[in-house]
Amino acid sequence: MKSQNFIKLNFPSKSVNEGFARSAVAAFCAQLDPTVEQINDIKTAVSEAVTNCIVHGYRDTFGIIYITATITDNTVKIKIADKGVGIEDVNRAMQPLFTTDTAGERAGIGFAVMQSFMDSVKVKSALGKGTRVVMTKKIKPRDQNVITA
Repeated sequence: MKSQNFIKLNFPSKSVNEGFARSAVAAFCAQLDPTVEQINDIKTAVSEAVTNCIVHGYRDTFGIIYITATITDNTVKIKIADKGVGIEDVNRAMQPLFTTDTAGERAGIGFAVMQSFMDSVKVKSALGKGTRVVMTKKIKPRDQNVITA
């Protein structure tokens, strides 16, 4: 039988809540005894996904951001969703340097950052209905993280 634990968080799409989201998910993942690098990877990926909800999903309005994190054995699965404007072309949006930000304030690397820090990143979106990002990361037991000479 697989061991499982989970959390669910819902909060307004205000930029002040981005730090809360990344800290809350990191604290939940701490039960797996990750390395500092692994916990920083998770925090960065969560930060990028939440920021995308705030900046692109809800644009100039507020909505709710939904996070579910599940731990099964030594793998964490994090779902971050909004009910915002959605993404017209997910494949194009996931290309590095692509952005819908016409003001030039965004670099268009959010999905690339998520992909570089997590084992998998899947994105589903529907125009006018929102976007869901599902990220997974396997946390190896500490004795498997040690590199021997």
